[in-house]
Amino acid sequence: MLDSMTRSLLEVGRAVKQLQVRHHRAADAALAPLGLSLVQWDALRHIAANPGASLNDLARLTFQSGQAFGTLTTRMAGHGLIERVPGPGRSVRHELTERGERLREAGQARMEQVLRESFAPFGPAELAAFDKLLQQLVPGDA
Repeated sequence: MLDSMTRSLLEVGRAVKQLQVRHHRAADAALAPLGLSLVQWDALRHIAANPGASLNDLARLTFQSGQAFGTLTTRMAGHGLIERVPGPGRSVRHELTERGERLREAGQARMEQVLRESFAPFGPAELAAFDKLLQQLVPGDA
């Protein structure tokens, strides 16, 4: 039988996962009219924020394997969202196209709204406290 502390930790872990799934679903729904998924928008966001980053770095930032991110960028390049440009040596870098940048910006506004609605029950002090607690659990994680 699980002790009360373990049961409580399991419930907290489940609540964290439920919040993640809720955000993912809400984000996908909000981004769908733009023709984007959360995964695509997140890739656009990290490519824009990390010019010159390697494919492996971008994969890590987006919580994907290198192979999965490579497949994603191939599809995104085919849709005119990003361009592949030569990097140092044999490396390839990624840049947003004008279309990709417009969709990233439009997606940013939609994502901010999703999160604003999700965290609406928190006042500013509660949100700051929640953020501080999260930072204790994931210091410096990408």
